[in-house]
Amino acid sequence: MAPTLATAFARRWWMAVTAIIENLLFSAVLLGWGSLLIMLKSEGFYSNLCTEHGNSSALNVSLPAGASSAGAEDDYQYDDYQHEPHDNGVEVVPLKPAEDVLRMNGWLICKEQDEMLNLAFTVGSCFLSAIALPLGIVMDKYGPRKLRLTGSACFGLSCLLIAYGASNPNELSVLIFVALIFNGFGGMCMTFTSLTLPNMFGDLRSTFISLMIGSYASSAVTFPGVKVIYDLGVTFITILVVWAACAGLVFLNCFLNWPLEAFPGPEDMDYTVKIKFSWLGFDHKITGKQFYKQVTTVGKRLSAGNSLKQKELATSEGHKLCLSTMDLEVQCEPKEESQSFMQSIFSPLFLLSLVTMCVTQLRLIFYMGAMNSILESMSDGDLSTVSLYSSIFGVMQLLCLLTTPVIGQIMDWKLKECDDDGEFDTKDLSKDQPQPKRRDRQIQKITNATRAFFLTNLLLVGFGITCLIPILQLQLLSFVLHTMVRGFIHSAVGGLYAAVYPSCQFGTLTGMQSLISALFALLQQPLFMAMMGPLQGDPLWVDVGLLVFSMLGFLLPLYLLCFRRNLHSKRKQKENDAKIYIKINGSDKPEAFV
Repeated sequence: MAPTLATAFARRWWMAVTAIIENLLFSAVLLGWGSLLIMLKSEGFYSNLCTEHGNSSALNVSLPAGASSAGAEDDYQYDDYQHEPHDNGVEVVPLKPAEDVLRMNGWLICKEQDEMLNLAFTVGSCFLSAIALPLGIVMDKYGPRKLRLTGSACFGLSCLLIAYGASNPNELSVLIFVALIFNGFGGMCMTFTSLTLPNMFGDLRSTFISLMIGSYASSAVTFPGVKVIYDLGVTFITILVVWAACAGLVFLNCFLNWPLEAFPGPEDMDYTVKIKFSWLGFDHKITGKQFYKQVTTVGKRLSAGNSLKQKELATSEGHKLCLSTMDLEVQCEPKEESQSFMQSIFSPLFLLSLVTMCVTQLRLIFYMGAMNSILESMSDGDLSTVSLYSSIFGVMQLLCLLTTPVIGQIMDWKLKECDDDGEFDTKDLSKDQPQPKRRDRQIQKITNATRAFFLTNLLLVGFGITCLIPILQLQLLSFVLHTMVRGFIHSAVGGLYAAVYPSCQFGTLTGMQSLISALFALLQQPLFMAMMGPLQGDPLWVDVGLLVFSMLGFLLPLYLLCFRRNLHSKRKQKENDAKIYIKINGSDKPEAFV
């Protein structure tokens, strides 16, 4: 039986720690495709597409008529080309060096194999991004438990399919397509469901969202880590079977600890405030959010009276209630959604967040795709240097997990000092002292988001500038900035959606943003072709264009400044409106108003 929300809240720290570890090992592991590709080729996937002489080609040579073909050596290669006429006037054309048959771990490798495996990766990675929107819709409607159970099962199945294909790659290589689809689907399920868990941490919600996104972004190091184990001599099938068993542990953990209900946001429920109001005529426990609604109801009844009959109310509920409780049961209705989904989609804030995400994703993905070519041009074709810097870039992906809590702390800055309605803080103050107003929570969230996006866009501009400088050692700084921006932008956008939009729309909005930005990032392919074609491998003008284009990211924080100013003016207008306060139990603190 699934645990209740109260039980899940008591286990929230265990769930958060395990979710971070599970994201690191099971979410977007396909981002480490380079290491998986080497292992697949070592295991012979699609090696049947290669032939013994499929990689070799030679130009025919015209020999003099009197020359004996028996005297010509088949494997002879001319080191230098010399344009010298012979006695019979026939020019000798040098042979193209014969390419050796390439093997890896005893299996043939070739260009056709690379193309087929990369096609499988393209299918899996596109499915990873395209499934985001429907997953968000399903999660908002049915909660995270069923989706996470399905995702962990699909990931385990993908590992078993790859292992089964490795047992007979000549006939079962096609399973890699199905396996990578299940891998992408399962990984995205793990990622999306973990993004709702921070709702249980109240004012630390953005910090935990950042940790979840950081572990997702850092999962690119999982396959490089698996390759290290593979290089130590552990068989590929054994690794995958153990990995599938670990996915089974994820399934068991979710089954035992994750509730059926979606995690409500801090604005929807307060798990920590429970009050017993025996003096109001009812003994059941209520949450802090329900307190104001029920006090308002009692105030209306006490001031204006109530004409409903006890008998009718008691029979309508099927049990007897005291007078005060009856009023609360009838009149306390659930709070309606603050805005519709269509209003959220077409709001300027969401549209500008899409612009920011699209610009940033295109900038980051282009660099990832063209990185080896850029490093090769900077190192004058030294492939060992390119391999070293590529390995450094892969290890640096762990910085996502270490740096994203910084942006989370920025998003959660001083939220503990805020109240939803800007109440007076009477703690440790006498009646003669002035009572300062506490910060408004909504305004503070917008302020924090503005700072987060300004910082992220400044780092993005700095990254674009370092890319313009063709110094190999400076690319280490580019690696750091790339990793920080990649973690910051997802954490900032996730924190913004959690702060501004209803929690029941979080999954759908995040999925739509992920899908649109992923589709927009496909523009990196024509940019790469332009760099390798007309620009002859020089990325300068592409980098200049992307740097100018990245300035559009500042539109969102500028709009947030205007949005914050509008909230300030609304709050002042609200303070100037007349209020009738109900003072409960002789307290000087205004508890509610009607």
